[in-house]
Amino acid sequence: MDMMMALAAVIALLAAYLLGAIPFGLIIANARGVDLRNSGSKNIGATNVFRCVGAKWGMLAFLCDMLKGFGGVYCACLASVMLSTETLMNPAYAGRLLLLHVLCGTAAMLGHIFPVYLKFKGGKGISTALGLLFGVAPLAACIGFGGWIVCFVISRYVSLASCIAAVIVGSCMWTPFYAGMPLWYKILISILAVLAILKHTKNIVRLCNGTENRFAFTAKQRAARAAKLAAQAEKEANA
Repeated sequence: MDMMMALAAVIALLAAYLLGAIPFGLIIANARGVDLRNSGSKNIGATNVFRCVGAKWGMLAFLCDMLKGFGGVYCACLASVMLSTETLMNPAYAGRLLLLHVLCGTAAMLGHIFPVYLKFKGGKGISTALGLLFGVAPLAACIGFGGWIVCFVISRYVSLASCIAAVIVGSCMWTPFYAGMPLWYKILISILAVLAILKHTKNIVRLCNGTENRFAFTAKQRAARAAKLAAQAEKEANA
């Protein structure tokens, strides 16, 4: 029985990873004639789609990337299809299934960050992580997403908002809201929050140096951003 469960888990994890590795942002941008790897921040994520292709296409990329994380969580159901009724009725299976859901969502997130289709050079995984959280920790996901919106609207820094959201989600695991969850669950979700922050190391450095680009909502903001980028390029050229 354990061998069959292990095989089913491996297949579910592989399916989740391959789903997460689909570069929807790159596909959407290519369909619009833009190669994200040579445009904007050169990142394949939804933020760069917003920047280089347009708001509606950025929203589509965000939704697709989020659904990868959510769908990755439910790749764990593939294991149930492969197992016998006797195994499914085993009381120990429920705890293992929760672990497999979290691990499959994690596999989808890692697929986005390290996609096999793009030589393991992917995005930062925030949208996919949000989908993962909606699948396994919906309350933390809602609180974290709310914090992201507030921080983003105030600061217009996507990276800062993403890091703040990760801190909120990780902190939620150690509040009474999740007191009844297993210790491994809290630790694993917290590790994912730390990974999300680590993926923004370069952004954090730019934030500290005052060189991180803000998101532009208005024509005036876009003009200011363009002027800032031109000044930075001139400074680098003269260095």
